[in-house]
Amino acid sequence: MTTWRPAPRTPQAEAVYAAAEADRAANPDAYVLDPDAVVTAALRGGDPAGLGDPASWRTGLGHYLASAREDGRLNAVGTRMVRGTAVAGLRARLAMNRLPRAGRPLGRPPLVITGGWRTGTTFLFRLLASDPRLRAPLPAELAMPWKFAGASAERREELIEAGAAASDLLDLLNPGLAAVHDHGPRLPEECVVAMNSGFRNWGASATVRLDGYSRWLAGQDLTGTYLDYRHVLDTLDAADGRRWVLKAPAHTAELPSLAAAFPGAVVIFLHRDIVQTVASGASLFSVFRSTYSDDVDPADVGRFQAGQTELWLRRAHAFRHSPEAGSVTLLDVAYDDLVRDTPAVLRRIYDAAGLSPGDPAALTERYHAAHPRTAKGTHRYTAAAFSLDDAELRGRLAPWLQPVP
Repeated sequence: MTTWRPAPRTPQAEAVYAAAEADRAANPDAYVLDPDAVVTAALRGGDPAGLGDPASWRTGLGHYLASAREDGRLNAVGTRMVRGTAVAGLRARLAMNRLPRAGRPLGRPPLVITGGWRTGTTFLFRLLASDPRLRAPLPAELAMPWKFAGASAERREELIEAGAAASDLLDLLNPGLAAVHDHGPRLPEECVVAMNSGFRNWGASATVRLDGYSRWLAGQDLTGTYLDYRHVLDTLDAADGRRWVLKAPAHTAELPSLAAAFPGAVVIFLHRDIVQTVASGASLFSVFRSTYSDDVDPADVGRFQAGQTELWLRRAHAFRHSPEAGSVTLLDVAYDDLVRDTPAVLRRIYDAAGLSPGDPAALTERYHAAHPRTAKGTHRYTAAAFSLDDAELRGRLAPWLQPVP
């Protein structure tokens, strides 16, 4: 029996949802999840040739919108978000296609953090980002990289602060989300935010029920998506020159594409007790999806999370056995080690990346002082809350859990 329930909405949030439903009733065309309508809105009268080869984006757009429409169980806020995400993805594609591509690997291979959902990736990512020798992308940079090209320091600050409105709205609609996954305009954000322009993006299903889209995505080649993302990082890099530190659990499913785009990368793969990984991920997805749907079934989310985790880990396991694995440095890190002795884990990472260790204990202390773990609340969850059985999960996923020696 499931026990997860969405948190009650505040009166302020209810007012936003009611206004959105009223707007959908009055202006239904603005909520239509149709590819042609979305393309027209994105182009604003411009030339569709600027979007490039339709094969690289049109099919994905169709699957994304159809799945959101048929599988998403969306409220008006959710429908508006999906349509806005699709329009924004196309406009990003138009803008980035106007910029020259370097067509070569980054000058310095990045540090890339991945692993299952809720394995400590965000903590490690933001901790490493506090090292002044490294650079992590911010939400506004990932959402609108072209606007940062050649921008002055003052203009950069304006662009970063402008992103606060979206974060504030999310806090208003779903204040409990911050306890599960904190967010904000100056908190480093994960790569998937910048990977929407071709509509091949594993991150999309975190916020919306997209079962059909996810099944389609599992059979796609994401090499082009990762090369587009490298173009984003090249655009943002300008004269900064620091080494990128990047993060997304979704990279777990696409290590061959990541390795092709970022040869020489140090891929830090986190491992956590699998029941905790899947249950915590199901909790994150349920909380996130409850922003955009009034019908989130925790058992359905648990089923999806278990299946996706199995797929991702199986694909990561296959990559470890492939010749392509030799083009990157794979470093396995246990979640328990990260929590118990963070400085020791940092020393391992710096050694793998060819960086001097500095003072990892001081770095960790400063980070915890600036970001207390429970400042936004405590994340509580159980596997049973999502109809997940501990023994069944362990048996099902055991073949994919042990990294190759």
